[in-house]
Amino acid sequence: MPELPEVETVRRGLAPVMEGARFLKVEANRPDLRRPFPKDFVKRLTGKTVTGLGRRAKYLLADLSSGDVLMMHLGMSGSFRVAADGRAKTPGKFHHKRSEARAHDHVVFHMSSGAQVIFNDPRRFGLMLLVPRAELAEHPLMREVGPEPLGNAFDAAMLARACAGKKTSLKAALSDQKVVAGLGNIYVCEALHRALLSPKRRASTLATRGEPNERAERLVEAIKAVLNDAIAAGGSSLRDHRRTDGELGEFQHNFRVYDR
Repeated sequence: MPELPEVETVRRGLAPVMEGARFLKVEANRPDLRRPFPKDFVKRLTGKTVTGLGRRAKYLLADLSSGDVLMMHLGMSGSFRVAADGRAKTPGKFHHKRSEARAHDHVVFHMSSGAQVIFNDPRRFGLMLLVPRAELAEHPLMREVGPEPLGNAFDAAMLARACAGKKTSLKAALSDQKVVAGLGNIYVCEALHRALLSPKRRASTLATRGEPNERAERLVEAIKAVLNDAIAAGGSSLRDHRRTDGELGEFQHNFRVYDR
C-alpha cells in the first residue's frame, strides 16, 4: 500500500493540473470502489473548482469551491495518470507500463486546465468521499490520525509522549496511524535502521523518567530524513506505485533493510 512519500509524489504530480481548475466533466464508470461513491458524486463535483490539493497521512484532499473536500485514497493498486487533451504524456526513460485497460479506469476527471485525470484501480481498494470541510477533522477516517511526521510540531517530545507506556514494539508503534501519520512497513523499517534501533525494542523506551531521550531524538531525525529522501526520489515503486506521468519512483534502489 502506498505510504506518505508515494501519496505526496502523486499530490505533486496532480497539483499543476488540478489546483485552480474546474471539473468540466466527471465520469464515474462504476458505482463504488472500496465503498460506494457518495450520493450525487458526479453532480457535486461538476462545475466546482479545486481551490487546493493537500495531503493528510495517506489521503489526498482536494478542497472544492463548494466547501466540500474530495477525500481520495489509493488503496492497494490505485493510481492516477494525467493525460493532456486525451493524450498521455510521452513516457520517460523510467516509464513502466501499468494497467491502462479501460475496465479499470473507474473515475475520469476532465479539468478546465485541459487535462484528464484518470483513476485506475484494478483491485478496487481505493476510496473517494466528499466531506464538508467543517466536518473533516472529525470524520471517522481523520479524527484519530496522528501528527504529520514532516510537520514542525513533530519532535522527540511528541513521539515519546505518544509511545509512553506502550508495551508494543517500536515497529508496531510507528506503524500505528494514531501515533504518527503516513508511515508503513517500508519507511518504519528504513527509519529504525538509520536510527540504529531494533524494531523489536519496546516503544516506551523512547523516554527516560518521562523525558524524551537520545533514542527519540535519533528516531525523529531518521524518520524525517528517510521521508524527505523518498519524496525526492519519487517514492518507492515495488508493485503498483507510479508517478502521474507513468514514471517509476526510485527510492527502492536505496533500501537498506526493507525486503533485504
